[in-house]
Amino acid sequence: MKRAAWLLATGLMVAGAAHGAALTPVQKQLREIYQELVETNTTDSAGSCTVAATKMAKRLKAAGYSDADLRIVVPPGGPAKGNLVARLKGDGSAKPLLLLAHIDVVEAKREDWTRDPFKLIEEDGVFYARGASDDKAMAAAFVANMIRYKKEKPALKRDLVMALTCDEELVPSKFDGAEYLLKHHRPLIDAELALNEGGGGMLDKNDKPVRHGIQAGEKVYQSFQLEVTNPGGHSSAPYRDNAIYHLADGLSRLGQFAFPFKLSDVTRAFYQRMSTIEQGQVAADMKAILADPPDQAALERLYALHPMHNSTVRTTCVATKVDAGHADNALPQRARATVNCRILPGEPIDEVQATLQRVLADDKIKITRIGEGVISPMPPLTPALMKAVEEISNDMWPGVPVVPTMSTGGTDGRFLNNAGIWTYGISGMFHGPEGSGAHGLNEHIRVKSLYDGQEYLYRLAKRLATE
Repeated sequence: MKRAAWLLATGLMVAGAAHGAALTPVQKQLREIYQELVETNTTDSAGSCTVAATKMAKRLKAAGYSDADLRIVVPPGGPAKGNLVARLKGDGSAKPLLLLAHIDVVEAKREDWTRDPFKLIEEDGVFYARGASDDKAMAAAFVANMIRYKKEKPALKRDLVMALTCDEELVPSKFDGAEYLLKHHRPLIDAELALNEGGGGMLDKNDKPVRHGIQAGEKVYQSFQLEVTNPGGHSSAPYRDNAIYHLADGLSRLGQFAFPFKLSDVTRAFYQRMSTIEQGQVAADMKAILADPPDQAALERLYALHPMHNSTVRTTCVATKVDAGHADNALPQRARATVNCRILPGEPIDEVQATLQRVLADDKIKITRIGEGVISPMPPLTPALMKAVEEISNDMWPGVPVVPTMSTGGTDGRFLNNAGIWTYGISGMFHGPEGSGAHGLNEHIRVKSLYDGQEYLYRLAKRLATE
């Protein structure tokens, strides 16, 4: 079969789809699933993951999955926090492969967006909507691919298990679907390894693929409450001892502090590979921070280029909320702030809290943890996994390197890795230098990227489950 015909048959020829050409049957089905999922509100305030999970289960059942193959799990006390687990059985000669995607989304206000965030809008080759990228693109691709596998009946050695989960975006949450399923229904999702969000590709300003990332490991999410209390009094007779000033001075000191530079095997590999992809000063700076000791001026230039470089190489703690005082004409009796830390793997939370206390340098500032961060190991990038990831990637995007990454944010992978289910962020979905707008305004993904990602995930999961 000629390459063009093969690309069309497999659904890989998608460039035309971004410019109004007819979709292949595989793409058309994905778009319908994607639109239904995006337009089902799954915010914490007004939405329902249970409704979305039920809609996806209905589609899978129509494709031939039995009731025994499908489970909607709704945790007690969370009627809108349902999760869907679907299974396509293999011969059992290897442990299952888990396909994990969360279907809850961050809040979005219509008045802030250019377009309705809960309607799928396609403009100039781009999809816009809340969840368009995070994470309903991947969830829809998994559903469409599970339907495709059911029809094709590949000779699976592993069961293919798909889990669409809720409350990944809320931290902490007693209804986090991945955590709940592990604790209460582990046999439903038990697996040797899992594919998850957190990876993806990068395009340059001309929409040319630059790199394809595989995420292995993530920073630890831990927030702290800072609090200063004071007897207060009348504002007409102020004391020097002011709760707001104590808190503000401490936060100012924290704002000037940087945690120590530290590279892991994954982040070192990231900069080693990226130094061969980037050019000029950026490439030289990436090489310079790999030295021992790292070149501080090079690190500062990278940080100025993008704050991600600072977050990749050190723990960060930043003030995100402040609440103080109770009346315009009264001295503050209480001042509080929330500081959100993203802690490098391997750094104890106790040590970070002790560092905060030292940097704030004020005994009047009480530090209390908000929830308890989940520390998880970094999964190994095994030769078999990397061979599959890189060969399929190179076939679809010749010459584009696969680069290991560590997420500076957080995913449900932290729960799975702690449970011994090695979890990797990989999607085949590429974003431009502007990012995707995830968690922000006008979240989006390129049309071509969605369809490419579906095909990449289809081929990767099939290979991992059949070899």
